[in-house]
Order: sequence, then C-alpha cells, then structure tokens
Amino acid sequence: MNILGINAYHGDSSACLIKNGQLISAVEEERFRRIKHWAGFPSESIKFCLENANISLSDIDILAINQDSKANIWKKIGFTLAKRPDLKMLLDRAKNKRERASVEDQLKDLFPDQTFTGKVVFIEHHEAHLSSAFHVSPFDNATVVSVDGFGDFASGAWGVGKGTDIEIDGRVYFPHSLGIFYQALTQYLGFPHYGDEYKVMGLAPYGKPTYIEEMRQIVLLKEDGGYQLNLDYFRHHKEKIDYEWDNGSPQIGELFSPKLAELLGSIRGKEEKLTQHHFDIAHSIQKMYEEAFFHLLNTLHKKHGLDKLALSGGCAMNSVANGKVYRNTPFKNIYIQSAAGDAGGAIGAAYSAWYKLNPDAERSFVMDHAYCGPEFSNDEIKHIIGTNSSKIETENCTVEFVDNEDELSQRTASYIADGNVIGWFQGKLEWGPRALGNRSILCDPSRADMKDILNLKIKRRESFRPFAPSILREEVSNWFEEDDDVPFMMQVFQIREEKRPELLAVTHVDGSGRLQTVTEETNSRYYHLIKAFDKLTGIPILLNTSFNENEPVVCKPQEALDCFLRTKMDVLVMGNWLITRKSVNKN
Repeated sequence: MNILGINAYHGDSSACLIKNGQLISAVEEERFRRIKHWAGFPSESIKFCLENANISLSDIDILAINQDSKANIWKKIGFTLAKRPDLKMLLDRAKNKRERASVEDQLKDLFPDQTFTGKVVFIEHHEAHLSSAFHVSPFDNATVVSVDGFGDFASGAWGVGKGTDIEIDGRVYFPHSLGIFYQALTQYLGFPHYGDEYKVMGLAPYGKPTYIEEMRQIVLLKEDGGYQLNLDYFRHHKEKIDYEWDNGSPQIGELFSPKLAELLGSIRGKEEKLTQHHFDIAHSIQKMYEEAFFHLLNTLHKKHGLDKLALSGGCAMNSVANGKVYRNTPFKNIYIQSAAGDAGGAIGAAYSAWYKLNPDAERSFVMDHAYCGPEFSNDEIKHIIGTNSSKIETENCTVEFVDNEDELSQRTASYIADGNVIGWFQGKLEWGPRALGNRSILCDPSRADMKDILNLKIKRRESFRPFAPSILREEVSNWFEEDDDVPFMMQVFQIREEKRPELLAVTHVDGSGRLQTVTEETNSRYYHLIKAFDKLTGIPILLNTSFNENEPVVCKPQEALDCFLRTKMDVLVMGNWLITRKSVNKN
C-alpha cells in the first residue's frame, strides 16, 4: 500500500511517501521553491516522492492530509455563539476555505498527465502531530504531546500512545495557545517574520527574568496541566488578522493588542537597537513558556506514570526547553522527530492513516535519521561543475576528484583545522529545518573568532544567535552535562564548564550548545569526517550550520555551487568533488 502524506495550507508545506509502513521519502516544498517556510499545495514535493519511488499518482492508494475542517466543529460553533467575533474575521476565513480547490482538483491541475484513483483521508491536525512523533519513535508506549499555534481549532493535544494506537485525553482549543503567546511576543520584540521565534530563544540567555510576573498575567496555568491566555493582550480571537498561507512565504498580521505595550513598555521597531530591556523580555518569554510546558509535562507524568515522552508541534522546536526536560520532569526518555512542526504533519497524516487501515500491523519503522530527500551522484555533480567551469575559474578555484574516502575525510578535516569555512554537500537532503551533516557549512568549533568569520563571510545574521556543535555520539558525556541521543538537534544541553574554552565558537553565552549526535550507522561519511578532525585536534566536534545564505537550505548541486561562489566560503566538498579557492588557508 502506497500512502502519500501532505502538509498543505500551513507553513512549511511538505510531502512524504510511505509504502507498507516504511518511510520512502520526505521533503519540504521550500527546498524546491526557494522561499522560506513556503505555504500552499506541495506539488514539487509530491513530484519528488513519486519520481523517487518510480511510481505515478495512479499507484497511490491513500492521500492523507493533516487537516480536517470537520474536526472540533461544536467547539467552533460554541465559540462563535459565545464570543461573537468580528464578522470580517468569520467571512474572511469562510472565503479562504471556499476558494481552496479540492485536493483532487489540485492534483488534476498540477498533474494533468496522471490520474489519481485513490482515496483522500483527512486527519485532524494534532492527531497528525502526535502520530508524527509516536509512530516513528522507538517507544512501544509513551506520553504523547502536541503543542503549537493552531490547527483545526486547537492549539494542543496530549494523551498516550500504545502500540499502534494513540488515545487523546486532553486538548487546548482556540483562542488559547502557547504558540500564539510566543509568536505574539516575538512580534512585540520586533521580529515580525514567520518562524522568528528562534531569535527570541537565542536572545533570552542575555537577559534576566525581570518580567516574569508580567508574563504570568498573560499566560495562566490550569490545574489539569493545561493553560489559557489572558485575551486582553491579544487580537486573534476577535479581529481580522491578515494571514497569507497560499503560494508563498507565510505572512501573519500583528497578534497582540495595544494593552501589551501598557504592560511591558513600548513595542520594539524592526530596526531599533536591542537593549537590556529587550534581553530581559526575551528571557522572561522563554521562562514563561517553560513554566507552562513543564507544568503540563509534570501533570501528564503524574497522571499516566510513563517515563517516555514523544513530543511534537511547532513548540517542540523549542530546543532550549526540550533540553531541560530531564532536569525539570521525571521523564527519562524523549523523542522529537526532525520536522516536529507543521512539515512533520505530512508524516503524521500518512502514519495515522496507515494504522487506522492496518490496526494489527507491527510497527517496524523508526526514524533515527533525517536523510529522506533528493540525492545526487558524482556524475551529476561533475556535470554541474562542467557547465559552470568558467564561473569557477573566474573565482580562482581548483577542482579535483578525491576517490579515496579516508583521504577525503582527512583533507577536509585538515582544511577545517586550518580555520577554513567548508561547504559540505553529501547524500540525501535532510528532512526538517536543521542541516544535519548533508547540507552543512562546517568550521572549527574551538576558534573564538569563528562566529564573526562565518557571519562576515556567509551568514550575515544577528550576532546573538549561536552556532551548533555536531558531536560523535560516544563522546557526548565527556563534553556535555547530559548524555542522550540528539540526532536532530532538538535539544540544548549545558557544555561541561571545563570544556567551554575548547568550544568557544559553539558555546552560547549561558554555557549551552544545541547539539547534534552523529553515529556511523546513520551518516558514515559525516561521522568519519568528525573522527578525522578529532585525530587532528583532540576535539570530536564540528561547528555545523545550514548551507545557505538568507534562503532555504540548498537542495541541489547548482544551488550549493552558486552559494559557494557568491560568498567567501573557502572549500566546497560535493560528493567526492573538491573545489578549493587558491587563497585557502594551509597552515
């Protein structure tokens, strides 16, 4: 049975294909469209999934989508009758739904030479989130939690996963939402773009919880573990908010009310200089989120008595809070899929549909790596290099093919140890927002000046945002205060104090690092590169950041080469091809 799962009409549109319960491929639409967080119908992702499996739409038995407009219908009616929101808001939402073509019509328009004869299955948004974490986890049973902005009139859901079944026993409904709290306060701090919440996480360690009491006036904790918003500080429940979710980057209007400025002070302008006041606000936002998050988790652990946790939803991207779960709750194991946000809903929709249709099927797939997207052969890379030879010569670069794996690892590790910035393009594209060693920019983590070098040469991003360490799995306990599998860079741990002077480029101001654990089984080439760097330097860690320059992570060799040539990157390693600027450092 072939099941195509899609996330459409949310940010980070995506598609995946599972065959008889095994994940075959998964990819986000932004990687093809080259627009961050692209929202709409994921036609290019669907096309890749079909071509990668050498099948057509007629071979798809089920198309599962991570939304169900009929879900929570009585809650919607009850809210409308009780709150009587702005008529413009209701008419706008109804208009948007009417204008959306059906899934079948979209497929007919986008794939006119193919015929879809399967069945479309709608999976409630949070049910898909929960499935996306639990059904691909290594856990036979676990507490399951989804926390995000909104989907199908809810912002959170939780319960228990056992075998192939997920039983939901709690929800938070519109208009209350931890995701909306964090997003609205992110806007207040002058970061208006969809997905800017990670900037607040990066800013928070520079501040103190000076405004935590004010935050507790905004988010109220409930005895059942849930939470609610003080709606006086928000607009989304009563006014028309500008939303753009189709064929482009998601756009969301201002979510907070003028009363927020009365509570916290004037709103920061986008270009206004950041001050200690803003640092303290950011710290207080993060602390309030963690209070609500751990309040929920501790309540659920007490209720269910399970030590394993499968976490999903956009808020599961809060790697800082995730890294504190073991210190602040009794949970002993945590699993967070690499695309925990809305993109992951494609996988959740597919697996939820699979197990509904096959309730007695054994769970035989565990997502222990994120390498699920397009890949390119050395011959394909050679062709791209050939068609761009004049550009490469103009940039004064040399090109060579390194056939020996050990030599490739050793030479690249040597370049990194000499202080060079390396573009590393290998194997299958990663699923989810993180570059995990296949579409990465790599550097020496020990150099104090490396953050500035990276930002000057390529990234051009805010100085307060940290870079991540990729570490050999067996070395984690020697360098971090926690010891766990973190294959998807979804947790932030404290770096051991005595090791921080050796990791100056990846140690954040509070002594933490958002690590990625690397194993030989899941990424042999990346593992051996880090191993080679360890032999040279005694440090089993590389600085790893995404291979891009103010764009989505590169997908294809042409994009990687273009990014290399227009920036001041020193070396590009694509497959076994080595492109080196003649000015490269060789100590």
